[in-house]
Amino acid sequence: MEVRGALVLRKRQVLILFVLLGLSQARPESVPYSVAEETEIGSSVANLARDLGLGVEELSSREARVVCDDNEKHLHLDLLTGDLLINDKLDREEMCGSTEPCVMHFQMVLENPLQFFQAELHIKDINDHSPTFLDNEIVIKISESTTIGTTFLMESAQDLDVGSNSLQNYTVSPNSHFYIKIQDSDDGKIYPELVLHRALDHEEEPELRLTLVALDGGNPPRSGTTLVLIKVLDINDNAPEFPQRLYEVQVLENAPVGSWIITVSAKDLDAGNYGKILYTFFHASEDIRKTFEINPISGEVHLRSQLDFEVVQSYTINIQATDGGGLSEECTLLVKVIDTNDNPPEVIISSITKIIPENAAETLVALFSVRDQDSGENGRIICSIQDDLPFFLKPTFKNFFTLVSDKALDREERAEYNITITVTDMGTPRLKTEHNITVLVSDVNDNAPAFTQTSYTLWVRENNSPALHIGSVSATDTDAGANAQVTYSLLPPPDPLVPLASLVSINPDNGHLFALTSLDYEALRAFEFRVGATDRGSPALSSQALVRVLVADANDNAPFVLYPLQNASAPCTELVPRAAEPGYLVTKVVAVDGDGGQNAWLSYQLLKATEPGLFGVWAHNGEVRTARLLSERDAPKQRLVVLVKDNGEPPLSASVTLHVLLVDGFSQPYLPAPEAEAAAAALADPLTVYLVVALASVSSLFLFSVLVFVAVRLCRRGGAASAGRCPVAEGHFPGHLVDVSGTGTLSQSYQYEVCLMGGPGTNEFKFLKPIIPNLPVQDTGRHIGENENFRNSFGLNLQ
Repeated sequence: MEVRGALVLRKRQVLILFVLLGLSQARPESVPYSVAEETEIGSSVANLARDLGLGVEELSSREARVVCDDNEKHLHLDLLTGDLLINDKLDREEMCGSTEPCVMHFQMVLENPLQFFQAELHIKDINDHSPTFLDNEIVIKISESTTIGTTFLMESAQDLDVGSNSLQNYTVSPNSHFYIKIQDSDDGKIYPELVLHRALDHEEEPELRLTLVALDGGNPPRSGTTLVLIKVLDINDNAPEFPQRLYEVQVLENAPVGSWIITVSAKDLDAGNYGKILYTFFHASEDIRKTFEINPISGEVHLRSQLDFEVVQSYTINIQATDGGGLSEECTLLVKVIDTNDNPPEVIISSITKIIPENAAETLVALFSVRDQDSGENGRIICSIQDDLPFFLKPTFKNFFTLVSDKALDREERAEYNITITVTDMGTPRLKTEHNITVLVSDVNDNAPAFTQTSYTLWVRENNSPALHIGSVSATDTDAGANAQVTYSLLPPPDPLVPLASLVSINPDNGHLFALTSLDYEALRAFEFRVGATDRGSPALSSQALVRVLVADANDNAPFVLYPLQNASAPCTELVPRAAEPGYLVTKVVAVDGDGGQNAWLSYQLLKATEPGLFGVWAHNGEVRTARLLSERDAPKQRLVVLVKDNGEPPLSASVTLHVLLVDGFSQPYLPAPEAEAAAAALADPLTVYLVVALASVSSLFLFSVLVFVAVRLCRRGGAASAGRCPVAEGHFPGHLVDVSGTGTLSQSYQYEVCLMGGPGTNEFKFLKPIIPNLPVQDTGRHIGENENFRNSFGLNLQ
């Protein structure tokens, strides 16, 4: 029958479990199971996997476990079979005491996703305790005048078992004076009463010894015995009397040991020894005797040990007053323990998730329960967390809560949260408990690399060595791990004509840029490209930055002299009239420099001269001017060396040699032949060909105009030439008057008469008076001096 009942109960449990699972997974109801106490460790209680409709393979994959309310490991879940096994010795008396039924609550928790089921295990009592008497001997004093039928209440036995296994009956050893009567009390216990059915005779038998036997209802029954010593007294016809049969007192549970509780007092009308009263606890359990003590003379009750409302809320104490004649009277003392707020709340974590992905929405972090062993307001609990966190508490059922994130988290904003769960009771004073939970936010690749600058400008000095480190770009990624590892690359340039792959390279790990070839400022002054930074996340994210490379000029080009040319077959000779005043513009040295910036700033200085103090060179524009008046002692042929120097570091330079003739006038033999000039132009540096051609074209046009004008004037002055001046034959004046604009030559046209004298004066030049007749000859030099910004340059081929 018992096996059949167990099967019926098991089917009912499974049915209830499936109904509850169908209703809700968030608020499961308790599923009952039962097991006998002292069951062998490892015994199976039930198959939870089958009862809950779960596959055995789910138990391991979802990390199934059993959590008991008291955090003790009484039960164990076999993940291979799904059986609920006994993991510890279950002693019903130790766990529940006299409470019936004895229920142990537990939860089955599943992870991924989080799911839990509430269940309870009923622990059935077995008859493993025998009844015991607290005293090995009970002494009863009975007057010989006691009437038949008088009852004497005996000390009861204690049995820790409950139900049918508890104390059920009392018997007494066979005798001729007494028998046992069972008395039921209001608290459900039975007490033995010794009933007198034959009168006692002190003189015949002053003492009687009986054996009192207590029997429980187990199968087989257990028993306990005590010796009853009956002393027959002389007549004592007045028993003590209490003024009230019930005393009630309230005591705080934190009352100190030794505190006075109450004083009980009884009166006896007898005199002498029969009127002396002794007070004792009657039918007192061992717990009462450990907690309280009574003064046998004064009847004062004191606290012997600390009270605990959470263990016992009230005590019922029977106090017996016995006089010297053996008569007694009983009263009841009810001690109510008043709860104080002496127990802080408790937090019991059932499940916790310590790592949350940053892009996860509302996520269950922890499942926990709270409890407070106090009662009333002292046991009412408020649960909270910090207000500034993206988490909230959600009550589930009874005292269970879940900690949930209320939005998707951002690891870059905050990677770790320290959550303090605070539970506070409503007692006075309030007690609180804090439990800290650390939640880590795991990274996802939601941030692209960011360059420290949107654009970079790098300077490279020309003529660099190949593989030169020219600079770096840097990008950071606020993600973590592989999501923050950045790889750099060159992106295709916007201009497909720029050979980027042959110009620069980049280290993909650290963003260092290297020049692959030697750069030339004169060929490529600047170029730009884009650099990409890509992380190693999945999917990968990237960003770009603009890199502009500027080539810095190096002083690698010496100045080049455009005028006067130094590679002509015939040197260029400048003519200076001896009447020239100081500051007269002789010529202008024109030079260029292929470099840029200050490396192309040119300065001029006179390096050598036939007459050191006669000529000077302007440092900034290369103009060669007379420094003083010319004299007859000055050599007619002057050789000047002009140094042209740039402003680089170190400076580079070039020199040019100038030939200057000091003349009194111009004549044909000094003018260079066209063939010589053509040969000199053919030998010119190719870099100056175009400039020379342009200058020659402009000069030719100008000279042609001048020659036409001069020819007309000479025709009118033919008579003046035959009157003592040098004869001018028609066709002997080629008219090589050169005007080079922008090179320091004269910007206005001046006409001079030049003739080649015969005889010993054929190699001399004379400055003649201007063709305009009304100007005296002596004013010619002054007029030329007033126009220092102009010059007349002739290339002469001396015969």
